Amino acid sequence: MEKQNVWETYDAGRLEELEGFTKEYMEFLDEGKTERECVDYLVNRVEAEGYRELEAVRREGGTLQAGDKVYHVCMNKSIVMFHIGSRALEEGMNILGAHIDSPRLDIKQDPLYEDGGFAYLDTHYYGGVKKYQWVTLPLALHGVVIKKDGTTVEIKVGEDGDDPVFFISDLLIHLASEQLEKKANKVIEGEALDIIVGNRPLCLEKKDTSLSEGTACEGKKEKDPVKQGILRYLKDTYDMEEEDFLSAELEVVPAGRAREAGFDRSMILAYGQDDRVCAFASLKAMLELEAPERTACCILVDKEEIGSVGATGMRSRFFENSVAELMALCDGYDELSLRRCLAGSTMLSSDVSSAFDPAYASSFDKKNVAYLGRGMVFNKFTGSRGKSGSNDANAEYMAYIRDIFEKEQVVFQTAELGRVDLGGGGTIAYILALYGMNVIDSGVAVLNMHAPWEATSKADVYETKRGYAAFLKYNGMDGR
Repeated sequence: MEKQNVWETYDAGRLEELEGFTKEYMEFLDEGKTERECVDYLVNRVEAEGYRELEAVRREGGTLQAGDKVYHVCMNKSIVMFHIGSRALEEGMNILGAHIDSPRLDIKQDPLYEDGGFAYLDTHYYGGVKKYQWVTLPLALHGVVIKKDGTTVEIKVGEDGDDPVFFISDLLIHLASEQLEKKANKVIEGEALDIIVGNRPLCLEKKDTSLSEGTACEGKKEKDPVKQGILRYLKDTYDMEEEDFLSAELEVVPAGRAREAGFDRSMILAYGQDDRVCAFASLKAMLELEAPERTACCILVDKEEIGSVGATGMRSRFFENSVAELMALCDGYDELSLRRCLAGSTMLSSDVSSAFDPAYASSFDKKNVAYLGRGMVFNKFTGSRGKSGSNDANAEYMAYIRDIFEKEQVVFQTAELGRVDLGGGGTIAYILALYGMNVIDSGVAVLNMHAPWEATSKADVYETKRGYAAFLKYNGMDGR
């Protein structure tokens, strides 16, 4: 089947709308390089659009009705939004789901040490990464430190033009003959992914208490003086002690802003597009929705890259509990109604798909792969090899989606994640499918997936938003 290039379908008005949307998307990527930053951005956006906090409505003894918009946050790392429709919740919802965590390096709990005149922060990689891709890059540090008294200290270093950055060293090519004989997964070991954060020793005179004054080293020399210099900086800047690392969540990410790519500016190169591209498109579709019949829901979760585990992952009861609270404030809650609501819902589980790369053509089935510039992607099944871990959506549901997208003139393509025997991957779809709802994987084609810098087509990002917006308007397979 021929796959249409979406760029060929746009008139001047569509192109102008596309550019405005993708500019906003790139700003989101810059603002949200961690789960917490994404949630902060999302809360600010939805509140500006009239969404209220679900828990606040409950505490105030309020009720909800058709047209109301609410959201609920879990531990500042996941969020669910609802736009209540005129139909009873028991009839089901239209759900968009994506994740806002991305592969990165996490700072360990006892990370700071000195070796060879350098101060390091010890890291643990998060999610599936090619470790060799993370060396010699300018890196930024984002996160929070929670002190024993509950005070939150926010840290974001490496993004502003005058900020310092951090890096991981690599062996010079002149001495790398033995290193280059290693397999790619061993060229850089996980324990070698420690970031360099300083090189200047702290030397204190009796009256000197400042790192910044530049006093010559004539007084008492400290043990591990470079490490001590970093500790002095952390104390002066953040009022942070070394023990405060124990209750910190600090993430190491590529430093720098999202950029347009190509002479024609047709692509976006940025960190974290897996899966913040689908998250942002879902957000925009929710904000554009007006007076739905069927309640619209958008859930953006944490921990997908490590198996959707933990309190903020899709496997937790956060989503189910939120729906129960919503029903209690609307039609009234009972267990059977909740089960009917979830089973009767339809969902687009959104995540990125591997884009065809001509440089590695042998890794793909050319007839069943996503191409940049050919629209939103549907994966009827994902999984690994023999569909292990796959949701494998029903053909009836695929037909329903086809019907919607053809009516709304949304350009889409279908794909699998590479050649069958090479492996694969999955999303949160199979978790939501446990409720008995119809779920299909969808999203955006990405080059360099899981690399520090990933590439997408502007046209695909925009078309995916259009697809999500179209999906939210319809009333399920039994009530189109």
